[in-house]
Amino acid sequence: MEKALPVCPVETTLMLISDRWKVLIIRDLLEGTKRFGELKRSVGNVSQKVLTANLRSMEASGLLTRKVYAEVPPRVEYTLTETGYSLKPILDAMVAWGVEYKA
Repeated sequence: MEKALPVCPVETTLMLISDRWKVLIIRDLLEGTKRFGELKRSVGNVSQKVLTANLRSMEASGLLTRKVYAEVPPRVEYTLTETGYSLKPILDAMVAWGVEYKA
C-alpha cells in the first residue's frame, strides 16, 4: 500500500529531503554515480547505519537507484533517478541563499 502524500507541496518536498544527510547525499550524487564508501567520506560525519537508512529511504522514495555487483568484496553503487536530479534547482537555490547569508 502506497503512503499518502501530504496535500501541501512544501510538506511533500520536506518529507522527501528533510533530513540533513539526504540533502548532502543528493548534492554528492548530482556529480554522478558513487559507491557507498565514497558517499560516506564525502557526506561527512555520518555513521554507516544512518547513511544506509537514508539511502534505503531515498531508494524507496524513488530518488536514487542502488546497483549491487556480484563481486567479492561486494560493490554497491548509487545513482540519482530522474526524480532525484529534478531536485537540482532546489539545491542550487540553497547554495545561492547560503552564499548570500554568509556574506
